[in-house]
Amino acid sequence: MITSLEIPRHEVQRRLALDNPWWQAGRGIDEEERTWPKRAYYAQFSALARDRSIRRAVVLMGPRRVGKTVMLHQFVQELIDSGTRGIDILYISMDTPLYAGRSIESLYQLFLEAFSHNENVKPWVIFDEIQYLKEWGLHLKSLVDTYPEARFIASGSAAAALKMQSRESGAGRFTDFMLPPLNFAEFLHFRGSDTVLMRPLDNEGVIPWACNDIDALNREFIDYLNFGGFPEAVLNPTIRGNPGRFLRQDVVEKVLLKDLPGLYGIGNTQELSRFFNVLAFNSGNEVGFEALSSHSGISKQKLGEYLEYLEAAYLVKRVHRINDNAQRLQRERTFKIYLTNPSMRAALFGNIGANDDAAGSLAETAIWNQWLHRQDSYSDLHYARWKSGRQDIEVDIVGLDPGSQRPRFAVEVKWSDRILDHPEELKGILILAEKHTLEEPLIVTTRSATSRYVTSDTELNFIPTAVYCYAIAKE
Repeated sequence: MITSLEIPRHEVQRRLALDNPWWQAGRGIDEEERTWPKRAYYAQFSALARDRSIRRAVVLMGPRRVGKTVMLHQFVQELIDSGTRGIDILYISMDTPLYAGRSIESLYQLFLEAFSHNENVKPWVIFDEIQYLKEWGLHLKSLVDTYPEARFIASGSAAAALKMQSRESGAGRFTDFMLPPLNFAEFLHFRGSDTVLMRPLDNEGVIPWACNDIDALNREFIDYLNFGGFPEAVLNPTIRGNPGRFLRQDVVEKVLLKDLPGLYGIGNTQELSRFFNVLAFNSGNEVGFEALSSHSGISKQKLGEYLEYLEAAYLVKRVHRINDNAQRLQRERTFKIYLTNPSMRAALFGNIGANDDAAGSLAETAIWNQWLHRQDSYSDLHYARWKSGRQDIEVDIVGLDPGSQRPRFAVEVKWSDRILDHPEELKGILILAEKHTLEEPLIVTTRSATSRYVTSDTELNFIPTAVYCYAIAKE
């Protein structure tokens, strides 16, 4: 007799019960996860997820290992604590092998049958790592349309795949919520050092925060550059002991070897990985397709495709160049590249110290990462570079007004205090300020110094990089 190869229903139900311990009276989520601090985005996500007024599924997107699953579990506990019955909550991780080949509707039906739920029950249904389900957008949209009494929430790490299917399949049925890596303020909060090191200012200064101990804050900042973008690395001493192995294997390699090839059909993953390594090593630097193609031996067209894939996967961001008149170049030959998380560079090439050559570029990367969390502002940020005679003039960050597209503020990033003795090196930001009426004070970041420099009618405000990062993150 031929044995059936199908996994029995009772085995699937047993696994569902294992993944949903709150089905037993008095139980909740894992004790360790209860003690984890909540992400700064948790309240916003919870309010969105609990809102049943619009029949839409919430799709929680983000890079790998930024705390999506923990956030979902914490949301489950919040539901239980607020009176929701545990048997009205279903959590399924779609990367579980036992669920392979099963539709999410069949799994939902098993849940309904297990507790004899009828249309009067309003279940909460969570699909974690939903990108492992082929054409998940169509299936989830069908559930939203078929079961109006249920509130559906999905999440996944393949941000590129999720965003594409969410737009194509879930128009009018999905609400996207992006969870980025930890910002610097969150990192300090997770470490329990934010209230010790930082204090709010009552007076209206350039930024509303001051530091109590800049040396201690800079030590934390270097740790943030090395492993601080990932909650698990911050909270787990074992991972902190070898963050490179954790981040490289669990974050970078899975995206490059699994997520992106599966989504875009990339055949030469070694070539893609080599290209990403070049970008990661040069985070904070200006690059161009001509030089990249010459260095890598990859065609410019292919490099352009790879760059789009890496941006879609939330691994890198490119920043566009403007000139001193705040105009984009018609033919863009160069751009600046930034990792979306400075910890990825340390994972690939080793930890850095405060005096290492790479510290300055990673400090600049960290500042851009804080702006990434404010997605409404990021598209209006550029860097400026232009010719003045034979000299190249540059300004690291220029924020444009979204309406007029004229410069609103400018920042020059330095990881050194020597700039206070050489303000003549800040020619670019001074020219920009003279040429345009800026709404906000000029800022130059330093390593540890706080000061002001006045020349003619222009005032430069020197602020430590770590303090500036914290201030952006807290806004």
